[in-house]
Amino acid sequence: MSRLKEDVRKAVRNSYGRIAKGKTCCQPACTTTDVAKKIGYAEDELKAVPEAANLSLGCGNPIALASLKEGETVLDLGSGAGLDCFLAAKKVGNRGKVIGVDMTPEMIDKARENAKKGNYENVEFRLGEIENLPAADNSVDVAISNCVINLAPDKGRVFKEAFRVLRPGGRFMISDIVLLKELPDPIKNSVEAYVGCLAGAIMKDEYLAAIRAAGFRETEILAEASLSNVLSDMVDNPEIKAIVEDLRITPEELKTLASSGVSISVCGLKPRAGAIQK
Repeated sequence: MSRLKEDVRKAVRNSYGRIAKGKTCCQPACTTTDVAKKIGYAEDELKAVPEAANLSLGCGNPIALASLKEGETVLDLGSGAGLDCFLAAKKVGNRGKVIGVDMTPEMIDKARENAKKGNYENVEFRLGEIENLPAADNSVDVAISNCVINLAPDKGRVFKEAFRVLRPGGRFMISDIVLLKELPDPIKNSVEAYVGCLAGAIMKDEYLAAIRAAGFRETEILAEASLSNVLSDMVDNPEIKAIVEDLRITPEELKTLASSGVSISVCGLKPRAGAIQK
């Protein structure tokens, strides 16, 4: 299992490194603005950030539901080219701070370049894995993540790390892909499908249980959407198409696959010291 985890991590890093360099695109389509709108971003939000920050790698808009306040410190797990970080930066203002963490050096370089172009002085990007966050204990107010935790081999550790870095009373807002039914073995065992955000997803109940096991309370799903509504985009995606051809998946099986999962936006709180846990 450890070898598989390392293979997955390496494949994800390599794939997203290519995306950062503009050599390919991942996720449902290469028309980034259209895809971003489909998953919950408003046009004025997209116009307010550097265009190169939107790579259409998400499955929701955690910023829209995070209720960020001026002066807060935000940590983005798997920040990519910085889209959610830049949106968060405008909400927390100059007294606030936003930290993006990504394990792909090329993504970090791209995000820093975007920050420089947009003159974001309250945003910084750190190279690191979300299973081992480069942030101090009890140092952030809000943790966000957008369609990244499904790529992590050890999701339980990711949630524990998010819990560790949050201050007591801090909260998280995550958009991600989860399953409603188990995937076929060929998909589950495919590293390529993992990179395509298919094989890495776990059952919805298991995902929520891992969040609670990390210590979070008041966990709640605020939004849920079927993956079927982006099926046509998925079929046109070069990386998804390559996976489909490699695994010899029929169009009917692909439709079944899309109906196997949902994108969710889930929130939770880190209890304050002495708080009664529910």
